[in-house]
Amino acid sequence: MAVSRADLASSFDSVAAQYATARPDYPPALFTAVEELAGRALAGAEVLDVGAGTGIATRLLAARGARVTAVEPGAAMAAELSAALPAVPLVRAVGDALPFADASADVVTYAQAWHWTDPRRSLPEAWRVLRPGGAVALWWNVPDLGVPWVAEQEARLAGRCPTHRAHGAPGAAAAPLAAAGFRARSEVLSWSRRITVEDRLRTLGSHSYLAVMGADAEPVLAAERAELLARFPDGVLDEPYVVDLTVGVRAGTARPGA
Repeated sequence: MAVSRADLASSFDSVAAQYATARPDYPPALFTAVEELAGRALAGAEVLDVGAGTGIATRLLAARGARVTAVEPGAAMAAELSAALPAVPLVRAVGDALPFADASADVVTYAQAWHWTDPRRSLPEAWRVLRPGGAVALWWNVPDLGVPWVAEQEARLAGRCPTHRAHGAPGAAAAPLAAAGFRARSEVLSWSRRITVEDRLRTLGSHSYLAVMGADAEPVLAAERAELLARFPDGVLDEPYVVDLTVGVRAGTARPGA
């Protein structure tokens, strides 16, 4: 199955409505950790939420008091965001070329999105638009592989989906941030949400490695339904996540190597 990175990235538009309703939020502790690692409050901060998708993190950042501008390239994903958050400014752009003035932001966030950028371009762009002392924050909801049923499901999906996690694994972001001149620190948080088996299947179906398969994803999801109902016969489960967070603070006035 020949699928490019661009195909995977654009596949979200085909499941935008499902993404908006099925994907998990983020725990409040995440935003407290962002503030602690960034050394500043989100309230009143000018925040660019890059790769904002349907606005899941955008909404939570705004609720924290941030003045958020959403940045999203996908037409259908952006439409979902605008419908849900009509008061939030939205710019159609990618993280590798941010159409914002130098030193115009306090924080640049990438929720489930930094791995879709080219760090050779996105990190200099983030540095450019940040004010001195500003911060980038990268985070992902990652399946908690310490939970046996989750690890088993990930193994099955890896065997059945040719592009499973083909965009690369999250995490290990501190090193490239440090190399780009940011003071980088990381933290890991655990949380879970209680949902139905059908909710779990809708969440899985909103991931690029299944969305890009089209109708071929149906038997994969049907097999997962059978596996989950065998384990959770009442149709309800706790879906566990690890939030992998890295925050980098713009340490000086000139980017190293610039």
